[in-house]
Amino acid sequence: RAPHPPPVTDVCFYFQVHQPFRLRHYTFFDIGADERYFDDTLNARILKRVAERCYVPMNELLLRAIDRTAGEFRCAFSISGTALQQLESWAPEALESFQRLAATGAVEFLGETSHHSLAWLADPLEFDSQVQHHAARIEELFGTRPTAFRNTELALDDSLARRVEALGFRVLLGEGADPLLGWRSPHRVYRAQTSEGLKLLLRAYRLSDDIAFRFSDRSWSQWPLSAERYASWVHRMREEDVFLGLYMDYETFGEHQAAETGILRFMADLPAAILKRPGFRFRTPSEVALERDAVARLDVPHVVTWADTERDLTAWLGNPMQRSAHEALYALGPRARAAASDPGLLESWRRLTSSDHVYYMCTKWFADGKVHRYFSPYATPHDAFIAFMNVLDDLSRRLPASEAGVPAPVADRAP
Repeated sequence: RAPHPPPVTDVCFYFQVHQPFRLRHYTFFDIGADERYFDDTLNARILKRVAERCYVPMNELLLRAIDRTAGEFRCAFSISGTALQQLESWAPEALESFQRLAATGAVEFLGETSHHSLAWLADPLEFDSQVQHHAARIEELFGTRPTAFRNTELALDDSLARRVEALGFRVLLGEGADPLLGWRSPHRVYRAQTSEGLKLLLRAYRLSDDIAFRFSDRSWSQWPLSAERYASWVHRMREEDVFLGLYMDYETFGEHQAAETGILRFMADLPAAILKRPGFRFRTPSEVALERDAVARLDVPHVVTWADTERDLTAWLGNPMQRSAHEALYALGPRARAAASDPGLLESWRRLTSSDHVYYMCTKWFADGKVHRYFSPYATPHDAFIAFMNVLDDLSRRLPASEAGVPAPVADRAP
């Protein structure tokens, strides 16, 4: 009888790339007078800065890692459609560097909603449209149609898994939240409860956040973190741990965590440090799903995300302002899609569906509040709400009338 092969753990790095189209300071007096909603000067400045600090140097670093390991280092990206638009317009050299990564065959590009939206919660037709549009753009730019999917902010539940499988995806990424897993381990491959074959690959949030959030924290007991020490933590995984999902924002490298912290050197050294130990290899999500059997079905009756301590939707829909804006936005969806004679109106509406806009309205405090304030271009959440609703008011006036012949109502501005 042939001996069993030694156990192997698949290490899966997935990086999220996203930039929204931020609104300009749009006041009540602009309504009906100005259709310039987006601050292209600000958006271009941020995109170029992040490309210089993160996208270009990290892509070159990963290219070298793939070359030095003869393709053993592998990883995955999800790039939102709004980020792709901005890269094409303002940093084509960065987009070309992503295409060079794709050409190696060692990098997978995932599917998502084109506008980093929460459409699946409110408008299934729009969700399908954005997913299909994004898949076509990924195929056009990178040569392969995605077979793995990540929803905005890793949000998932049973209904999403069922829909994603119906759209043709074979694997769905999610958050390995404690309330979801209970006694189960995030280091296994699961099957969605509501699907026939869709596999779930969950994020190991502690090890992921050691890089994404704690790396440069001088008060952290493990600071400064070396690649060798981090690799030793990975190597402590049990033999039955077949999968390690390390998911994080790509802007972690050089933007959120400046190059001066040593984060780029850390990532340059990490692939070789992990591969030093037999029994560990890098894989992309689709490779894991193809090569690994699911150990059990996982029931996800309530929405789970990767955000904040609650791991739910409260970062985007946790207060009356956010819910009012969300409802008013999606009430305009049918009229926006009906604006066939002016596709710019539909694109403007879709840019408003980016989840960032309601994220800026979050009123959380303490540790999570600091994270929200870091990402917001507004002085207060109420300022974000007012600007958004002013834009929505103007857009509503420019869209075709509803079937009843009158404009659809927009939610009150009072929270």
